Amino acid sequence: MREVNLLLMNMPAFMTVEQHILEEQRRNHPEASGEFSWLLSGITLASKIVAAMVRRAGLTNVLGTAGQQNVQGETQQKLDVLANQALLDCLGRRGNVAVMASEEDAEPIVVPRDRKNGKHVVVFDPLDGSSNIDVNVSVGTIFSILRRDPDPTETRDPLVDVLQPGSKQIAAGYVVYGSSTMLVYTAGNGVAGFTLDPAVGAYIISHPRIRMPEHGNLYSVNEANADTFPETYRTYLARLRSGDTGRAYSSRYIGSLVADFHRTLLKGGVFLYPPTRANPKGKLRLLYEANPIAFLAEQAGGLATDGKNRILDVQPTSLHQRTPLVVGSKAEMEFFNKQEES
Repeated sequence: MREVNLLLMNMPAFMTVEQHILEEQRRNHPEASGEFSWLLSGITLASKIVAAMVRRAGLTNVLGTAGQQNVQGETQQKLDVLANQALLDCLGRRGNVAVMASEEDAEPIVVPRDRKNGKHVVVFDPLDGSSNIDVNVSVGTIFSILRRDPDPTETRDPLVDVLQPGSKQIAAGYVVYGSSTMLVYTAGNGVAGFTLDPAVGAYIISHPRIRMPEHGNLYSVNEANADTFPETYRTYLARLRSGDTGRAYSSRYIGSLVADFHRTLLKGGVFLYPPTRANPKGKLRLLYEANPIAFLAEQAGGLATDGKNRILDVQPTSLHQRTPLVVGSKAEMEFFNKQEES
């Protein structure tokens, strides 16, 4: 017994994501019923299932395409389908989610038993960057949670519940499946990061209060498309490279939004996905990608814009609406905004 006590005394103190959520609720929302933490546990459970599939992808028959296209016209990977189903199953059993919307599905998914009284809407990209999975590049899951008014008649169009501006989000986050599996989330009181400890099967807090550096020295953009960017974007990138800001910049681009933004969040700098000749309205999805990423960025001290307007102020008009995205540290974003104004 003495040996066990000594072992416990020498263990580092840790807090799981569930403990953190409950503590935040106690501190900021003492009236909370616990439904929100129960909802979040559905997302963490699904992410553990996806993490296990990603780790074993090369050993099981889940690499490659599923032989079909999603509503976006993109070729679905087998893991896209499996990750999507994991989230639908885990969230659909929470008892407080009335509507879900996935990048992989054409229409919102209504949870029949909870349509009347369910208090939440969850939208998600189940496996961002999945085209990279076959070459072992980091991929991720992105999610956004919205509050929903009850629907006593159960006749309201679920699109009404889903098409809310990003400023209405009550929580958002992502899970990056890389050298370690990490959950990063916000509920409007800052950003925290949790690393999955496979030894105990729990997300343990590893980044208690993430703040994006005021400025960085990295920019992230697919420069292969630079000739088709609007002139303001080309000029901005040229000025970064020339040292007009007083700093020397390097280029880093992975091609997986979660991975590229995760680096920007921790190291600073700027991530850009401009409009192009092929995609004049942008390519990233407003609801599933830009809104949750923008919420996280602002909560960490950064900024996010569609090139002209604050992302979180944009009123969605369609489920799979696309948008340009520029997100990053305060200094780089202010420099971009000045460039846009000139």
